[in-house]
Amino acid sequence: MADRVAVVGRPAAPLQRGLLGSELLALGAVKGLVLSGGKGTRLRPITHTGAKQLVPIANKPVLFYGLEALVEAGIEEIGIVVGDTGDEIRHAVGDGSAFGAKVEYIAQEAPLGLAHAVKISQSYLGDSPFVMYLGDNFITGGIGQVVEQFRREQPEVLILLKQMPHPERFGVAELIGNRVVRLEEKPAQPRSDLVLVGVYCFQPSIFEAVAAIPPSARGELEITDAIQWQIDRGRQVTPHLVQGRWIDTGKMDDLLECNRVVLDILEERREGTVSEDSRLLGKVILEAGSEIIHSTIRGPAIIGAQTRVVDSFVGPFTALYHHVVIEASEIEHSIVLENTVIRGASKIEDSLIGRDVVIEKSETLPRAHKLMLGDHSRVSLA
Repeated sequence: MADRVAVVGRPAAPLQRGLLGSELLALGAVKGLVLSGGKGTRLRPITHTGAKQLVPIANKPVLFYGLEALVEAGIEEIGIVVGDTGDEIRHAVGDGSAFGAKVEYIAQEAPLGLAHAVKISQSYLGDSPFVMYLGDNFITGGIGQVVEQFRREQPEVLILLKQMPHPERFGVAELIGNRVVRLEEKPAQPRSDLVLVGVYCFQPSIFEAVAAIPPSARGELEITDAIQWQIDRGRQVTPHLVQGRWIDTGKMDDLLECNRVVLDILEERREGTVSEDSRLLGKVILEAGSEIIHSTIRGPAIIGAQTRVVDSFVGPFTALYHHVVIEASEIEHSIVLENTVIRGASKIEDSLIGRDVVIEKSETLPRAHKLMLGDHSRVSLA
């Protein structure tokens, strides 16, 4: 645990530097509120033993991308709402100084809805406008333009929207022209294909709305209900259409897609060692202390700190975290978490493999698959 936290707690270089940070600071103080509670049920069994916001994307926890996006947009005071995995989040993020921020933590006793997270954060946020960022979301290009628009126009609420297939899986917005007239949470018959992205900009008036709404049928205070309360009273709710990629990393397939997107963006660097009989093809990132021995790595791929790849093939869109061992195996389009050992695996693909896992080929007869799997595991055998 100590090794994992030590490495996870070092944010890597941001994807890109924001162009607006210092200029935005002059326009008025805006705080950040990052939500890092929740149980991550869709990522079990990985999240049985760790926070979903700390699952690495291209060897950096997805939460870190959100923190970097806020800081690049000129937001340096950030509250993080934490739940059962609060200690792990605190160890990873610390006081925020590694990100150029000042971070405080707000404990939520249970995941009772996004609006509940806003409600319990009122004493921290005070009279400041703020940006709420869901800690397991990823947006390419950052949020600098969003925050600049919010500061310039000063609506009561600014929401981010994205055209998506299957909008019934999300909160959905109905617009007339450039005016938001209705929000619905996971409607059976969506009125549009514009879904709510996990970033919201609020004036302090949101606290009045949160106090006024009752819990939903599922017993939670819904942020969509709070925003709809504002709409119904004629308050300005401004939409901002997201042009880049938005990925909610709450499911394995989305994590793998996000990993693919980020690996395409990152710049190549070589801090590890490569034997003369190995080949690096395309964009390959080798972190400090990594070793490639008699192997082929086809990028884009990232090989983590102190990870060894021996007599193996690592294919495109693969991220091996720190202290991983891959021997006599093939793996591609996958994420492998720390301290995992894979030996003699003929082909692994489209997979998310947790920490401290051992996968090895049996040398005894009769040959058989021998498995020890936790709750909610999913395995495909050829």
